[in-house]
Amino acid sequence: MAENTSVNNNDNSSSSEKIRQEILALKKSRRGSLLILAHNYQLDEIQEIADFTGDSLELARYAASYHVPARKEDMVIVLCGVYFMAETAAILNPDSRVIIPDETSGCPLADMITDDKLLELKKQNPGAVVVTYVNSSAGVKALSDICCTSSNAVKVVESIPRDKKIIFVPDRNLGDYVKRRTARHDMIIWDGFCPTHDRLGAGDVMEAKSAHPSAVFMAHPECRREVLDMADFVASTSGMLKIARESPSEEFIVGTESGLLYRLKKENPHKRFYLASPKLVCPNMKKNNLINLHRSLISNSPVVKVPPDIKSKARKAIDAMLAV
Repeated sequence: MAENTSVNNNDNSSSSEKIRQEILALKKSRRGSLLILAHNYQLDEIQEIADFTGDSLELARYAASYHVPARKEDMVIVLCGVYFMAETAAILNPDSRVIIPDETSGCPLADMITDDKLLELKKQNPGAVVVTYVNSSAGVKALSDICCTSSNAVKVVESIPRDKKIIFVPDRNLGDYVKRRTARHDMIIWDGFCPTHDRLGAGDVMEAKSAHPSAVFMAHPECRREVLDMADFVASTSGMLKIARESPSEEFIVGTESGLLYRLKKENPHKRFYLASPKLVCPNMKKNNLINLHRSLISNSPVVKVPPDIKSKARKAIDAMLAV
């Protein structure tokens, strides 16, 4: 039995390498008209083969500013992430074809706020400024005044006049963190959450700290307040990468989705990184793989489509954030 398992593993490894080589060949043959983007939480194999890796907004901005020899309408952008990220890329790159390897890779947090629910909340609070986390659908962004990311949410809220009431959707943990940092007690915070980050508890962190007493603890602001209060640094994924590069510390406990470990280790080979809990795995982020990436490159699909009216309104909210 053991011998058969070994043979099967070798066959799988050989098959994966063949697909990887075919993807590399496709990239070479379509250079200048193909761009593969991967979120920091994607599988290692996806991050390794991508042209650029970053957080959701970094990916969209990179695609928007990417200089292509081909015409924009001939450009194909492959977004390896969850669906709202592909929508954002499509909004910021209206003339290009944006595709996603697995269109079922949704985001539970984004699904917790709908267009209808946000409209009702706006009716209940006339005149309030709607601040929407980029982890949301294009339709929700279109109903918003300004978007934010986990790295700039504090700055975005601080840019809003203090006499204005604020509606913050959809993440309650990020909203609570921003509220405490800005002392904006007039914030109405939607009761949504990222299931992956929200399941990390104080007990998990205490266990990790006990196992690695010399390690610095970095936590993502989508985590619960009890976790953030235990952190040495609260930061977005891009912020964590910066901290790891610049800190003199040699050990880090990482309080975000497991996929970030790939870049942390790659960029800091002489430092050690420990996931705060084995619970920190997002199944949706792991849906994209070499097989469906290869399939999407061959077929140039599935295409991510955002209706023109939604696209233009959502773009205004994103541009308002970029202006800040």
